[in-house]
Amino acid sequence: MVMTEEEKKYKKWIVTLSIVIPVAVAILFGVNLRKLGFDVQPLSFLPPIYASINGLTAILLVVAVSAIKRGKIKLHEQLIKLCMLCSVSFLVMYVAYHMTSDSTPYGGEGVIRYVYFFILISHILLSIIIIPFVLFTFVRGIAGAYERHKKLARITYPMWLYVAVTGVIVYLMISPYYS
Repeated sequence: MVMTEEEKKYKKWIVTLSIVIPVAVAILFGVNLRKLGFDVQPLSFLPPIYASINGLTAILLVVAVSAIKRGKIKLHEQLIKLCMLCSVSFLVMYVAYHMTSDSTPYGGEGVIRYVYFFILISHILLSIIIIPFVLFTFVRGIAGAYERHKKLARITYPMWLYVAVTGVIVYLMISPYYS
């Protein structure tokens, strides 16, 4: 497998972002501006918005795959760019919420508690793993390495879709416990 020049150009950026984003999110997740004495209002209105963005991302991913199967390459590319924008928007809102609000503990009991934590943990782990997959798949597409793009997209798509859908599920399961 020979990388195109464009892929080589972006490889360092992709590797860097794949490390920096999860580390930055982990660090910022532990920072609560209100507890540090900053006079900021909790952004408690954000969870339903970023859950909706996850849902929109899932829908757009399905439509993007449908578009490429119908030969609509430009539409597919635009939809994937929109999915990436949605994912970045989600991440910014998610971090902003957690930097200004106290964490909400899950209040479910019994088997549903285990289901919730399984979904949550798998969602978090895949949301970290998916970063380089999305970026490498995207670069292969814009670089014109279509066969390699298609091969990687077969792995990337179900993971990204799982992350988007489980983001909504996690929100729906924890939303009754928001104060």
